[in-house]
Amino acid sequence: MNIEQFNADHGIVGQIEFFEGQGGLPFIRASNAKANALISVYAGQVLAYRPAGKADDLMFLSEKAYYQAGKAIKGGVPICWPWFGSDPEGKGRPAHGFVRNRMWDVIDTAVSVNGEARIVLGLTDTPETRSIWPHAFVLRLEITIGETLGLALITRNSGDQPFSITQAFHTYFGVGDIHQTSVSGLEGKSYIDKVDGGQQKIQSGAVTINTEVDRIYLDVANELVIHDAARKRNVRITSQGSRSAVIWNPWAKIASEMADLQDDDYLRLLCVETTNAASDVVTIQPGSEFRLTAQYRSE
Repeated sequence: MNIEQFNADHGIVGQIEFFEGQGGLPFIRASNAKANALISVYAGQVLAYRPAGKADDLMFLSEKAYYQAGKAIKGGVPICWPWFGSDPEGKGRPAHGFVRNRMWDVIDTAVSVNGEARIVLGLTDTPETRSIWPHAFVLRLEITIGETLGLALITRNSGDQPFSITQAFHTYFGVGDIHQTSVSGLEGKSYIDKVDGGQQKIQSGAVTINTEVDRIYLDVANELVIHDAARKRNVRITSQGSRSAVIWNPWAKIASEMADLQDDDYLRLLCVETTNAASDVVTIQPGSEFRLTAQYRSE
């Protein structure tokens, strides 16, 4: 579908506009009195979100990100589905599943009476997806752009057998200075330390970052706060459908080895991910659906 057809079918004058973005990919620009956002139809991925009157975007988006078929876009909110992390069956399939590197469908766009934009993207199974993951599904991503950024990932089992998934909003938040950043809401929680061989540890105090961090927190509450002192803001994350969360920062060595990051980008990003990961596995019965939601507010 070309850009003109996208706009004819789903554009809303002055509010939701489709245009050709980097790499020739179809992008969506949503603008209203409450916020501005940028979304890639490829990967079903929010790339940027800035509330009205705020100087800084909520998201980190790498200046060296790839915008090409088969590659994941480094930044914003990549969708990990139907598994989080490495291939759970060890078949050599790509990490974090197969939906963050393919084109999604545009299902619906609307503007609510209170001025929020709503964009629904989706995927359904095909012979090609079933060759990767042998299940029938309908996947929907509902994006709400207003005073907060709302995300709902809805998985429907359209087959005749139950299936299990892990998943994530792999959200890259932009921060002013990682040395002046912390995350509260995980105090006393158990976590799997993937940097230290998967050892299980207990979080003492707020999470601070001064080295590579890759942790899966278990039995988490549904509200976390990023304290971004350099930008004089807090980012409040509320979620439903999730009992785990991931904190990730690559730090200097890994950042320098990633072709789609600048060497010092680790100073400006922090992934705080709303997940169903590790033991937080979701099983969906035939004809049933599961909703994972997250809402981000800059304060």
